[in-house]
Amino acid sequence: MPPLNLTSLAPETFILMGIPGMEQSHLWISILFCSMYLAALLGNGLVLSVIKTERSLHQPMYLLLGLLALADLALSTTTVPKMLALFWFGMREISFGACLTQMFFLHFSFSAESVVLVAMAFDRYVAICHPLRYAAVLTRAAVAKTALVAALRSFCIIFPCVFLLKRLPFCGRRVIQHTYCEHMGIARLACADTSVNVLYGLAVPFAAVVLDVVLVAASYVLILLALLRLPSRAARRKAFGTCSSHVCVILLFYTPAFFTVLTHRFGRAVPQRVHILLANLYVLVPPLLNPVVYSVRTRQIREKVAKALGLSPRRSLWG
Repeated sequence: MPPLNLTSLAPETFILMGIPGMEQSHLWISILFCSMYLAALLGNGLVLSVIKTERSLHQPMYLLLGLLALADLALSTTTVPKMLALFWFGMREISFGACLTQMFFLHFSFSAESVVLVAMAFDRYVAICHPLRYAAVLTRAAVAKTALVAALRSFCIIFPCVFLLKRLPFCGRRVIQHTYCEHMGIARLACADTSVNVLYGLAVPFAAVVLDVVLVAASYVLILLALLRLPSRAARRKAFGTCSSHVCVILLFYTPAFFTVLTHRFGRAVPQRVHILLANLYVLVPPLLNPVVYSVRTRQIREKVAKALGLSPRRSLWG
């Protein structure tokens, strides 16, 4: 018998099943997801437009916010359009190459956004703990380097996943119990040992994000200590106000992501449909709420957004 050609066992297409067990609710779920996606597009697009057109916002803090909006748009756009096509038109098939591409950009966007959040925490640390050095340390060039680091690190971490998946034989198995392609969801279909995929997929990206969380936490511990040393209550309140929106964004981003990962890896008793719903909310909720948080909590952004919408700042949606 001739040797089996494993490369021939990679399917031409995969089939996305959506949310198993909730097929009757796919239409209503899709309406909710579509509304959230359109609101995320509008909110992040408006923030980017305001930052681009208003020269007073061409400062590191707001340029980093622009990078965050770009990462949010990439995170949701990578998954939601195909998801809606599945729900509305029954377009379940996705080619092997397109599935790997979606997987790459999904994880790439998440990793890049995590780097941006670290940079934003460092920005607040320098602004509060070393204000006299802020203009020298946080420059437009530093923001450009942050974008480059976010792209390079994310690429170096996620690109090996493509090769780890392409080496696997699938033996005709091509049904993905999900609304989009992600690394371990594809790897589980393989008819070979996937221990390398499991180890790399859990250890390397997870360790990188945990490192980001540690750096963010360390920045805010130092910021909190600096706030406690401020002489006046008014000064502490003002300094805390500049950080509160960023803290909200951090919680919105990392909390559902870690909860999704932990339930996905260890929550065997959690129904599969709950895993998938959480995974969908994880790519929709941060892009939806981040621009709202910054528009409400940051006076400069709030005023410029109100101006762009033709509203008086005092009569805007946020009062």
